[in-house]
This record gives sequence, C-alpha cells and structure tokens, in this order.
Amino acid sequence: MKFGFWLPIFGGWLRNVEDENMPPTFDYAKEVIQSAEKWGFDTTLIAELYLNDIKGPEEDSLEAWSTAAALAAVTDKIEIMTAVRPGFHNPAVTAKMAANIDRISNGRFTLNVVSAWWEEEAKQYNGVFTEHDERYERTKEFIDILKGMWQEETFSYDGKYYQIKDAKLSPKPAQQPNPVLYAGGESPKGKEVISSVMDAYVMHGGTVQEVEKKISDMAARRKQTGNDPFQSFGMAAYVICRDTEEEALEELARITDVKDVSGYAGFKDFTSKSQLEQEIQLKDYSVSNRGLRPNLVGTPEQIADRILEYEAAGLNLLLLQFSPQLEEMKRFSEDVIPLVEKKRNQASV
Repeated sequence: MKFGFWLPIFGGWLRNVEDENMPPTFDYAKEVIQSAEKWGFDTTLIAELYLNDIKGPEEDSLEAWSTAAALAAVTDKIEIMTAVRPGFHNPAVTAKMAANIDRISNGRFTLNVVSAWWEEEAKQYNGVFTEHDERYERTKEFIDILKGMWQEETFSYDGKYYQIKDAKLSPKPAQQPNPVLYAGGESPKGKEVISSVMDAYVMHGGTVQEVEKKISDMAARRKQTGNDPFQSFGMAAYVICRDTEEEALEELARITDVKDVSGYAGFKDFTSKSQLEQEIQLKDYSVSNRGLRPNLVGTPEQIADRILEYEAAGLNLLLLQFSPQLEEMKRFSEDVIPLVEKKRNQASV
C-alpha cells in the first residue's frame, strides 16, 4: 500500500469547522509536503478548483499548477499528482507545462484528470461546461493530444473539440512514454474513457465491498481494451486516529454536525451534475470526497486492520485527508504506517 495525502490548499477538509489551523498558503503547503517526505508518505494530490469548495467560494485557495511547480523544486522524492480539468485548459499548452514540471521534479509529476462537475465555477472562470457524457468525450481528445505531444516529434490532431497542426514539444517529459494519468469516474461513459486511455483509477471513499466491486469491474473493462493492466487503484479517505475508539467517535460527531455554511455551495452541482453510484447526503458531504465512508476512524490498531482489508480487496494507494494536517499526518506516520507493515509481515509468516 502506498500512502498519499491531499495537499491542504483550501484551508482544511471540514465544511462544518471554520478554522482548522491549516491556512491555504504556499508556506504551509511547503511545510506539509516537506514533512510528509520525511515521514514516509509517497504521494500528494493537489486538487484543481478555482473556487474554494470546502470553506466557501469567497475564501482563499491555492492554484494547483503553479503550486505544483513550486513544490517540485523544493522536494526530492514524493510524487506530485496534480488535477487537470480539460474544460479549463488548452491541451497542447498543458502538455508543455506538464513536461516542464516533470523535468523540474526529475520524473515525479503525475496528473489526475477530472472532467469537472461545478457549473457555477465554470461560469465565473469561463470554463467549458457541457452535458456529462460530452465532458468525457472532450477529456478523451484532451488525453490523445497530451500523449501525442509527449511522444511524437511533430504532432497534428483534428478532433471535434481540438485541432493541432504540426506541433512540436521539447523537451519531452522525464517519464516515458508519459507521466502517469490517473482518473476517477462512476458513470458508464466515464468508465469507458478511463479504461481506454488512463493509466490508473482513483475512487471517492467507499466501503471495502464497494471498492472491491469497482476494482473488479474496472480491471475487467481494462482487460477488454487490450491495454496493460492499470498501474494503480487508489481511494480517498479521511482519517480520525485517536488513543481510544470513544475519542475518535467524539471527533466524528463534532465534524459532522451539519451547519448552514457556505462550504456547501457546491453540493447541488456535485450531486446533480455528476453520475454517482451512491446517494450522497449532507452529512457525507461534511468531509470532502466521501472521505468518511471508508471508516478509517478509531485506534491505530483498528485503522491498520481496515487498511489491510482494503489492500486485500486490491487497493494499493490511499489518498488521505487529515485535520489539522501536520499534527495528524505525523500521528498517522508514527502510529499507523508501522503497524500496517507489522501486521502484513505477521500475516505472511
């Protein structure tokens, strides 16, 4: 199991808690990622939203790509997975930017391709926002162009959404044939596109049974395309680790006490503009990305056992959220990660 974390670019992950003591500043993000490298984390995911989906559209948030480039220059080994939404980007320019950041990082830059869901944000930032399946059709062309620009000396493309004529890109990315392309989706169209052109599949938080079913389904879809197997299956999750289960459950009750706050501004678009496999309630939305559904809540022993259940189901990447970030990541690295390794080794004897 690889352990990743979401970079805290929004000021936290809790919609019902005003101040989580994790400011949305570059200095804090830099401290978090450099600490994470020392503590044994493998990956960070930098979300791309131009409006703050957690604390409210009027609050501060960091821009993903400029943050990624800056962090690539001040880290040594951690994977920097940065989201990209085709409706807001020129694919040829994106290919150039990604190749440059991959060079800066010495081959540690990867992409999480997101077809987008927040219509209001698209209106404010002049993004392209169309019907659901059409967004995935655009994504397919976008990825075709990224790969073409990265792999061919001269590249042309004549699609429905994009036209490229005799384009050249140099230098190429450090990773060949391309930086790893992650994506998540639950609709039939989303799964079709992801299976055909992406390298790895990532999921919102789900139960062990839900995740095992998704992994089995996506592995089968992937095999039908004739491509190599997915490199990774990842899942988002929020962690509440405490000395006792009672303390953990008290914290869970605190953060899910739903309030009338602006952090829920995107709830309607998230539930109505996406095609989700599970119905989402306001309480589920208290934490980003269905992070409570995996139930990584309890003592280090309980959390470690649950992580090994996900590993047995085929998951090999966790993208974790914590609050406050630094303190809880450190606790997880000291109390949970070694326990997971210990239990895995005991089980294999």
